Amino acid sequence: MFRPIVIASMALSLAIPVALRAESAAGVATKLSATQIVEKNVSARGGLQAWRSVQTLSMTGKMDAGGNARSTLPMPKQKGVAMPPPRPAEQVELPFVMELKRPHKMRLELQVGRQTAIQTFDGANGWKVRPFLGRNDVEAFTSEEMNAALMESELDGPLVDYAAKGTKVELVGIEKVGTQDAYKLKLTLKSGQVRHIWIDSESFLDIKIDGIPRRMDGRTHPVEVYLKDYRATSGVLVPYLFETEVRGIKPTHKMTIQNVVVNPKLEDSLFAKPQVGATKAPTPPAAR
Repeated sequence: MFRPIVIASMALSLAIPVALRAESAAGVATKLSATQIVEKNVSARGGLQAWRSVQTLSMTGKMDAGGNARSTLPMPKQKGVAMPPPRPAEQVELPFVMELKRPHKMRLELQVGRQTAIQTFDGANGWKVRPFLGRNDVEAFTSEEMNAALMESELDGPLVDYAAKGTKVELVGIEKVGTQDAYKLKLTLKSGQVRHIWIDSESFLDIKIDGIPRRMDGRTHPVEVYLKDYRATSGVLVPYLFETEVRGIKPTHKMTIQNVVVNPKLEDSLFAKPQVGATKAPTPPAAR
């Protein structure tokens, strides 16, 4: 499924050889190939043709922010440069609108108080406006943000039509995700980047994905995203809850989807470089 940049993303190395681990998972079919697991996953999520018919996707909901009482690293004051506000110690929910369009287009609007932050990606370039940090100018994505956008702007996720996307998929073994046995797949993207995704051994839905680690407090922390609360929407299954865990950092952060619209009309201009002063509060997709 889609992977918002804000969620970040998120591998646990096997403690024992893969073959031994795969054979030791009781009650789980170990003779399935990576290709068969992917086919079952796509079928469980609505089927290949159903996802191929999805050209645009709009979502509204709320995502957690703050909830971090750790002290920030000291920063020297600079004349004429506004210091960013402190991180909120209490976790708050911020409303958002996310819109995706093939191929690789994405727009996110996040309401922070009375200000609206915007991220757009047109498939080749990305921009952001962050007024809540006192940055009202349009900024280009960093190289890390560009890599994340290229990996995470697939509205149908990494497994649908994976071969056509230039992705190679390998079965690593079977691991526990919570109390559930899950197939761990290694995805080598066309760019050479590697990700891992965990497929529930019973439902065959993707329930966990890793991705780009976060650097915080001078250290790099692995990040894991858990996908939950799948619901049928216009013939496809969509997770309505994403829970992001930065290893070693509490609490987790949730992104809760409240409404999904499949194939709304989205103009390409929505994904272009934002116009300064044109930011607005998120509008439900059906009202656009």
